Amino acid sequence: MSSLPGQPPMNLPPFISYHAGDLVMEGVSLKQLAMEHGTPLFVYSRAAMLGALAAYQRGLAGRSHQICYAMKANSTLAILQTLVRAGCGLDIVSGGELERALAAGVEPGKVIFSGVGKTRSEMQRALEVGIGCFNVESRAELDVLDDVARGMGLRAPVSVRVNPNVDARTHPYISTGLKDNKFGIAHEDVLATYRHAAACAGLRVVGIDCHIGSQITQTGPYLDAMDRMLDLVQNIEAAGVRIEHIDFGGGLGIDYHGDEPPQADDLWHQLLKRLDARGYGQRKIYIEPGRSLVGNAGVCLTEVLYCKPGEQKNFLIVDAAMNDLPRPAMYQAYHRIVEVSPRNAAPLTWDVVGPVCESGDWLGRDRALAAQSGDLLAVLSAGAYCMSMASNYNTRGRAAEVLVDGDTATLIRARESAADQLRLESLLPSV
Repeated sequence: MSSLPGQPPMNLPPFISYHAGDLVMEGVSLKQLAMEHGTPLFVYSRAAMLGALAAYQRGLAGRSHQICYAMKANSTLAILQTLVRAGCGLDIVSGGELERALAAGVEPGKVIFSGVGKTRSEMQRALEVGIGCFNVESRAELDVLDDVARGMGLRAPVSVRVNPNVDARTHPYISTGLKDNKFGIAHEDVLATYRHAAACAGLRVVGIDCHIGSQITQTGPYLDAMDRMLDLVQNIEAAGVRIEHIDFGGGLGIDYHGDEPPQADDLWHQLLKRLDARGYGQRKIYIEPGRSLVGNAGVCLTEVLYCKPGEQKNFLIVDAAMNDLPRPAMYQAYHRIVEVSPRNAAPLTWDVVGPVCESGDWLGRDRALAAQSGDLLAVLSAGAYCMSMASNYNTRGRAAEVLVDGDTATLIRARESAADQLRLESLLPSV
C-alpha cells in the first residue's frame, strides 16, 4: 500500500511504490529511466517475476512437477532467460517461439509445443532438438505428426489437449475450454483419439492436457476441469493407454482493476487436495502459467504530448498507442494508469489516448489524473500480452525494454528504428 500526501491509499503492484514524490520500481526511479531511454518504455521487475513464480513453486513443493512458462505472454529473451534460470521450462506455440526458447538457454526436454496449427516444418524442427512433448489439438494433427516422426525414424512424445466444455468465466476472446472454441479435442472424442494415438508407430503417448482460458479469477473452473480430466484419465488407462503426466495448463488471472484471483499456492493447495482424493496425487503434474508470472511485473511509461479538453470528453494524448498496448483495443481491457511524478493539484477526468489514426486507439477511459503536457504516466500491469503483441502499425517502432534488478537497470531491447523496419523490404527496380 503506497500513497501520497493528501491522497487516499493506493494499491500498486509488487515492487512499485512512490518515493520522494516519484514512482520507483524496486530501487530504480522510473522518471530517470524515461529520461535515459525515452518513451514509450516497458520496464519490468525481476523480483516481481520471481516472486510470482515462487508462489507456484511453494504450491507444488514435494510433488513431481514441471512449470513451463507460457511464453506467448511475453517472449523477450531476457525475461525467458530469467525464468529458465529459476527452473522453468517453456510452453511454445510456434516455430519462432521454439527458436527464442533455445536462444534463451532452455533444455529442449523442458519445452512443450502447444497450438492448433503446427506445420510439418515446425514439427520436424521440434523433433530434431528433442522437445519434451507436443500438446496435440486434433486427430488430423496427430496423423501429420505421426507421418513426420516416422519419416525421421523417431517417435514423437504426445499429449492430447482436451476441450472439457468448462466455462472459465472470462472474456470470450480468451476462453478456450468451451465446445464453441477452436482449441482441443471434444471430451466425448478423447478416448477414441488416445486409442488411435497409441496405435501410431510414430507417436508415444506421455500425457493429457487441458487449458480452459486466461485471466481466470475463480477456483471453481479449475476444479471442474480437473474432475473432467481425471475421469478421462481413468477411462483411458482402463483401455490400456498409460498416462505419465497430467497437464492442467495455466490461465490464472492477475489484479488489473480490483480483480481478486486466488494466490497460486492457495489454488494449488486446493487442486492437490482434489488430486489426492481422486488417487492421482503421485502423478507428474505439468502447468503452463503465463500472465500470472509477468503481468504485474511490468509497466509502460508514456509521455503526455497534448491536453485536449472537449465539450463531452477531455483527452490526454500520449506517445504510447494501441500498437504498444493492444489489450484495451482488442479486449476493452482495463489497465490502471498513474502519474509518475504526481502534481499537487486537483485531478480532472480524461480519456488517455494514443496518436494512432484509429478511434480504437485508447489506453484508458474516464481516468482521474492531474497531468499536463510533458508529464509522465505509468500504465500498470503491462508485463503480459503487450510487448509480445506489439506491432509496427503506422510505421511506429516498437518500444525499448528495461529489466530492473534491485538498484540496477539493464536495457534488454533497444528501441526499434524506422531503418530496422525497412531493412527486410525492397523497392522496385528503376523504370
